[in-house]
Amino acid sequence: MNIAFFDFDGTITNTDSLFRFIRYSKGNFRFYIGMLMLAPVFLFFKLKLIKNWRAKEIVLSWFFKGTREVDLVNQGENFVRHVIPRIIREEASQALAFHQANGDKIVIVTASLSVWIKPWCDTHQFGLIATSPEFENGRFTGRIAGKNCYGEEKVRRIKTEFDLGKFMKIYAYGDSIADMEMINLADIKYLRWSKMD
Repeated sequence: MNIAFFDFDGTITNTDSLFRFIRYSKGNFRFYIGMLMLAPVFLFFKLKLIKNWRAKEIVLSWFFKGTREVDLVNQGENFVRHVIPRIIREEASQALAFHQANGDKIVIVTASLSVWIKPWCDTHQFGLIATSPEFENGRFTGRIAGKNCYGEEKVRRIKTEFDLGKFMKIYAYGDSIADMEMINLADIKYLRWSKMD
């Protein structure tokens, strides 16, 4: 059997699903007010003064801290039904269909929250390695549970979950430098939908 690892945001989708999820859940007014208030966070992240995971926690906390787990899960399921189908790249649809037809194991490996990725993966019977939200007493703390599934953490999580030596061929698809550690695990590598030598 072969295995194919896909990044989600920017690879399978044509946009960042986190911000689309926030906009879908909170509406345009609250979304744009939040983006304005969080502008210093994005600037500090761009200047590499704060880490990716910390910037993500600040954004998630601003919009969702205290949200009931059941409500966040419901929002994720609705997002999968109403938004995700509209942001899937045609190249991604074709590649996923190819691997499904070939009987390959497909695993989505993403820094996005499992809240809105898992329902989509479950629908298509894809495996999932994702960032998980932290809940206490049934409410979202605004923090990530464990580590952000980004960069080298993707590789660590893949190696923890899979014995890669058992697969005939390994495919990997990504769209950014942060995906290169994962892509370099593969025999057949794609970056921004171009096959790498």
